[in-house]
Amino acid sequence: MHSNAVEKCCVQALRTATVRWQAVLIVTILGFCGRAADASQPTSPPPELRIGMLSEAIHLDGILDEPAWTAAPAIDDLTMSEPRAGGRPSARTRIRVLADARTIVIGIVCEDPEPSRIVSFTKQRDAVLDSEDHVKVVLDTFLDGRSGYIFEVNPAGARYDALINPGGADANPEWDGIWDAATHRDEHGWSAEIWIPIQTLGFKRGLTRWHFNVQRRIQRLQETDRWASARPDWSITQTSRAGVLTGLPDFSVGLGLTVRPSAVTGGGIPAAGSPADGEAHASLDVLQRLGPNMNASASFNTDFAETEVDTRRTNLTRFPLFFPEKRTFFLEGSDIFHFGLALDERVLPFFSRRIGLVAGAQVPIAAATKINGRIGDASLGAVFARTRTVDGLVPGASLAAVRIKQNVLGESSIGFIGTAGDPTGVKDSWLVGSDFTYQTSHFSGDKNLRAGVSAQVMNRAGAVGDQTATAARIDYPNDLWALWFGATRIGDAFQPSLGFVPRPGTYSYDMGVDYSPRPHNGWLRQAFPQFEPTLVTDLHGRWESYEVFTAPVNWRFESGDRVEFNIVPEGERFDATFDLDGVAIPPRAYQWLRYRLEASSAAKRRFSAQATWRFGGFYSGSLDQFLLVGSWHPSGLISVDFSGERDLGRLKEGSFTETLAGVRLNLNVSPHLQASSFVQYDTTSASLGTNSRLRWTLTPVSDLFVIYNHNVRDVADRWRFDSNQFLVKFQYALRY
Repeated sequence: MHSNAVEKCCVQALRTATVRWQAVLIVTILGFCGRAADASQPTSPPPELRIGMLSEAIHLDGILDEPAWTAAPAIDDLTMSEPRAGGRPSARTRIRVLADARTIVIGIVCEDPEPSRIVSFTKQRDAVLDSEDHVKVVLDTFLDGRSGYIFEVNPAGARYDALINPGGADANPEWDGIWDAATHRDEHGWSAEIWIPIQTLGFKRGLTRWHFNVQRRIQRLQETDRWASARPDWSITQTSRAGVLTGLPDFSVGLGLTVRPSAVTGGGIPAAGSPADGEAHASLDVLQRLGPNMNASASFNTDFAETEVDTRRTNLTRFPLFFPEKRTFFLEGSDIFHFGLALDERVLPFFSRRIGLVAGAQVPIAAATKINGRIGDASLGAVFARTRTVDGLVPGASLAAVRIKQNVLGESSIGFIGTAGDPTGVKDSWLVGSDFTYQTSHFSGDKNLRAGVSAQVMNRAGAVGDQTATAARIDYPNDLWALWFGATRIGDAFQPSLGFVPRPGTYSYDMGVDYSPRPHNGWLRQAFPQFEPTLVTDLHGRWESYEVFTAPVNWRFESGDRVEFNIVPEGERFDATFDLDGVAIPPRAYQWLRYRLEASSAAKRRFSAQATWRFGGFYSGSLDQFLLVGSWHPSGLISVDFSGERDLGRLKEGSFTETLAGVRLNLNVSPHLQASSFVQYDTTSASLGTNSRLRWTLTPVSDLFVIYNHNVRDVADRWRFDSNQFLVKFQYALRY
């Protein structure tokens, strides 16, 4: 498909550029850190808002009509960050904050000269609200500029929350806190009241100031307005660039004890031909605050019945896919366990899905305990779990992980991680590792810079070979220019029992140059030309994979619509036969050229979709991939999300066809009552499955879940029953 010249261009250049990568990159990182440290102080003080006294009960209705709101100081308006940084917003926004010893209430008034054009569809809890009008509040309750909480509300009252990952580059949306919100719409726009019990937050005792920021999205105008640091280079999740909430009261968490009992009952048919079985059991979660900034929790007979099923995906690679953690117990404090800089799924020392899941099957957890929080400038997280024996699958096992991270410099950290135990009972299983991440949002005055190094070593009975992994990375993530270079070395025997490492025995290098200008020519909002090569070699320097992702056309229009065209040279080399959907791919070096055409309509519309066509070479032949994803919001009550993928491979060794489709129907009665049914089909498993789920939040501390799963399988061109399950779960939190 390509000549040797192409291979030399795509592979040899990268290999040459990464000679002695460890020493060179580490020296470069230290040099940048030294330079950045000289310019690490902000040039101007952050804006401040003094908190008002919550002297009377607030009726949570979204209308700021109580006298306490009028008496409280206010943020009178925000500053535009997009499309014109520093510009005047199209509509006024006012924010006030009230608090007493047990509660924080945030009031936001969003004026709009055209309220009939407000974009607001969903009422669903934890729905991604980026495609709708919304307000986003960020609280950094430790004043460390590295962490925080996100609370987000749209005009229909839909709520979203998340934990900010270390450094503020992104957030974990799977976290669910106890809080509430109400909204109101009228001829002037919309308003919101956000109620947050102090027991929902971890915080540092003695502080009278927290980092605080607010951002508003006006979706029909593709406009973003922010209070502090309203520049595209800085994200709302970078709490080091937030404003300050002052005059905090002396918060009290009472006894700091939360007891959450739950009961599950139901039954079903676990497999075709099996008799129906029933179940009824109780579980108990207990959380005790060890001070306002440290939590100890325990779970007995742990149950995850309400956890949503994983989204099915096609896999056209030789390596396992990564699926994120969704279980509530393991998500609380999960930001502390974040390790290394932008390692993503390449090498995770601790992956909590290893606890209670083995080979895709659930393993009951008899008990689990956890400690997470902060002591001074140090963060601590520890998890211990005991799983039950499952006959024919795994014995009972004790599993543990601990993470310690110390804040250093202005926004940086150094840390340690350790794990012990193996889900399948393999003896002498452990891992230890350390990482250092330098970060500043004041590089050269006002730019972001990140750099990091990490190292890990593990052991497991029977493991033979190199059991270490190291990584180094430097990253310049800014709005106009985003540049990075990273290198990772993973030993051939590095497979930690509680980690996720899909590709051991490799060196991997990735770099990128992304340029994102904003022409302001009346039709083009922003362009995103990209150049992102990656290279993977074995431990002897022999290349195994490469990809040179280029996007000469990637345009987002003023309307919010987008088009993209990519050219991607790729290569794979392996020494053992690779089975791809029933087609045996013989071992040798393959090189090909692929393309992508993509168009998407603006999400502000009731119906929006994105269509993608990937085409070109693939191993010994060609591959066409057709993808369609979208959403339809016919009313505030009903919404439909859909996705589909069709892969047509034509290789010398044979042909294959893979189809994947999913439809989610959401019934949004109110922000406290939603029902959804997620239907998925794929040809790989030849099965059709539905996961139907009703969640009724009776009060902020109590939930009722009704879950029904039904699966059928295509056998000899006939649909046959495979399995089903019906469960009812009720949980209630008692707080003292």
